[in-house]
Amino acid sequence: MSSSADRPTVEGKFYHIMVAPGEVSRYVLLPGDPARSDLIAKTWDEARLIAKHREFTTYTGKYKGVPISVTSTGIGGPSTAIAVEELLRAGADTFIRVGTTGAIQPEIPVGDIVITVAAVRLDGTSKQYIIPEYPAHAHYEVINALVEAAESLGYNYWLGVTASTDSFYLGQGRPGYKNYTQSWSQNLYEDLRRAGVLNFEMESSTIFTLSSIYGARAGTVCAVIANKITNEFMPGSGIDKAIRVANEAVKILYEWDEKKKLYKKKYFYPSLITK
Repeated sequence: MSSSADRPTVEGKFYHIMVAPGEVSRYVLLPGDPARSDLIAKTWDEARLIAKHREFTTYTGKYKGVPISVTSTGIGGPSTAIAVEELLRAGADTFIRVGTTGAIQPEIPVGDIVITVAAVRLDGTSKQYIIPEYPAHAHYEVINALVEAAESLGYNYWLGVTASTDSFYLGQGRPGYKNYTQSWSQNLYEDLRRAGVLNFEMESSTIFTLSSIYGARAGTVCAVIANKITNEFMPGSGIDKAIRVANEAVKILYEWDEKKKLYKKKYFYPSLITK
């Protein structure tokens, strides 16, 4: 690949993630934390470190015989968009965010997982790509694969709408330094809770919007490590469940993709399983 200001590369690798075309599977897990890339890779049958650069740590390997990759995105929309842009160029087309989240519904306990159907676009990055009215939705095949995986593993999960923000503090209804706040921030989580939104996190709306625009598939599974209503916070709770669900969902998607290929179908539908 030739490098230019419009398409920056370094020795054939994409400038930010330092991954070359062909070095990742079509299925890529997207944790925020680089350390979670290491943790995820350890759950596979085999894994090879591809790159550690900035906030982006990438491994490629196999899970139950299925090719799989992971790339950490860092926190928030801007770095996540960079990862998605460059991973698409490297050959990926299916993304599953594996993250942590804070629930805003009182009945959602810490330690459960949330599977996101769509995201409220409170981020700024996705607005650089398309008007705010454009929906940020997960792909139906990825949603179904995540649900199938959670059911097969016996995990308690919640399915619904997530709010994605660019701010961990005021953007999620928390006070800033010296208790700085704004009226809109004080009312935010309660307004979203009334509308049935399940949780806050910081990347899904960007991943969903870009994936939809570019014709890729995306979904999100997050471990609930906090609940805004009950004021609980338990970092690390449920992350192992989210990882297992994401891994299994990739295996399920691979099997469904093979069925689609066999019967020359563009979209998956349930009766293909027994066809």
